[in-house]
Amino acid sequence: MSTAASGSAPNAALAALRRLIDLLDRVPYSALAVPLRLAVATVFWNSAMTKLDDWNAAVTLFAEEYKVPLLPPEVAAYIAVSVELSMPVLLVLGLLTRAAALVLLGMTTVIEVFVYPQAWPTHIQWAAMLLVLLCRGPGALSLDHLLWRRLAAR
Repeated sequence: MSTAASGSAPNAALAALRRLIDLLDRVPYSALAVPLRLAVATVFWNSAMTKLDDWNAAVTLFAEEYKVPLLPPEVAAYIAVSVELSMPVLLVLGLLTRAAALVLLGMTTVIEVFVYPQAWPTHIQWAAMLLVLLCRGPGALSLDHLLWRRLAAR
């Protein structure tokens, strides 16, 4: 094998890698934001459904295991399920996305600090998704985007 031929193989591989990276760089944020919104919404929605499936067990969990400070277990359970029902709907619709992400980021922080600190690998995944949505918004495939376009047109 000649030196020129052996030198061209790494160059071809680098060129192919560069083309792949360029292609990935062109994926629009909106195509990434939709699965982020759906993924994090699913986590909290499923938690609400579990609580609603057996409300007495949910309140017992808040009383005996979760022990959120400053709030009676019943109040904490109602707040949690209200947030877990409403914020995912907003995320799926892409409506008030940044506010919903901020609320769920706060809830994730409470869960991490007061309830399950050992579950930080899971919570950091939720937080990462929520931080992207908080900082970058819902993307173009959202009601937020439509509303902002209408407001800007006025």
